[in-house]
Amino acid sequence: MARYTCSFIVSVPIEHLQALLIELLQDCDLDVQYYTADYIMAREIPGNVSFSKLVSVEVLIDKSTATEAETRLSIVMKNEELPLQLNNHCRQMFDFVKQAIEHSRHWHLIESLAGS
Repeated sequence: MARYTCSFIVSVPIEHLQALLIELLQDCDLDVQYYTADYIMAREIPGNVSFSKLVSVEVLIDKSTATEAETRLSIVMKNEELPLQLNNHCRQMFDFVKQAIEHSRHWHLIESLAGS
């Protein structure tokens, strides 16, 4: 199973963050399937890749440490594909969504920490 994680600290009012993230995920051709005040789950829309390569995304919004100035959020992207190649489909989608978050005009990116 391929799995990639990243944490961000963004400057945006917490009450707007969830709606902005849902819009960003939809703009990345992901179907938002479930969300709460501090969690969003989306999946890649079937049709372009095999079922095992379909990517799911979980976004966790850390409301417990959020301030007026900044909010921490984490993303986890995964699929059933074995990551036999460094540049696999899950990694490509991860890089695409990560770049969309980092370059969004809706907030100021304070920090981005990529995991593995």
